[in-house]
Amino acid sequence: MMGAKISAIVIFDIDGVIRDVSGSYRRAIADTVEAFTEGAYRPSQDDIDRLKSEGCWNNDWHASQELVYRYFEQCGQARGDRPLDYDALVAFFQSRYRGTDPNTMNGYICQEPLLVSNGYFDRLTDAGMSWGFFSGAMRAEAAYILEGALKLKQPVVVAMEDAPSKPDPTGLFDAIARIEERHNCHNNAPVIYVGDTVADLYTVGKAQQERPQRTWVGVGVLPPHVHHNLERQAAYSENLKNAGAAIVLDNVEQLTPEVIGEIVD
Repeated sequence: MMGAKISAIVIFDIDGVIRDVSGSYRRAIADTVEAFTEGAYRPSQDDIDRLKSEGCWNNDWHASQELVYRYFEQCGQARGDRPLDYDALVAFFQSRYRGTDPNTMNGYICQEPLLVSNGYFDRLTDAGMSWGFFSGAMRAEAAYILEGALKLKQPVVVAMEDAPSKPDPTGLFDAIARIEERHNCHNNAPVIYVGDTVADLYTVGKAQQERPQRTWVGVGVLPPHVHHNLERQAAYSENLKNAGAAIVLDNVEQLTPEVIGEIVD
């Protein structure tokens, strides 16, 4: 049986696009680095941005570890001289982000402002577009925001446990396949991936290289922590464009069905 034709597939990153993580994930990074440098160094938002702009630190546990290592290298110590207990680092990070209660979330995740409304996804659906999520967040953390706060019903989500870290496009391909299977649609619709980091845009570029028969469009979104400073906005936007963003938006809801129609033509 032939399914309905989809005009476009839109896949969203979650952190910095769907929810503001400047006071949660990023705060947990800073807490973790400060703890594992024995209080000597707490990275700023700019420090984290500089690391993320390298395009290979999508996993915040790895990013935290790397910032710790780089601090000690700046102090003249080789990485081998400062072995880190990675499991302990992850546990500390999670105690800040998810919290200390094993049965419920009670950490920084509870304080994340939403950056999008439930109705936005209805508008995409009404315009004949399908959508889903590919994120480096863990499944439970993605569900907390998508199904809990946004009240989305069984959205297609590829999370940390499901695929290699970005910029590997495996998770993006998986999200698309799940959407096409759910809608019984295989018309090779153009794909838009919406993200706020260089790694997100590199993911689109790698997808294009591996599957050039399809139209791939990267859309950048400026995360909230850069909005208060025009110079930072301009620099952050330029980094996203240099990484492959077709357009850079202030907020994801600016990516309307009309704008999507224009950029996939």
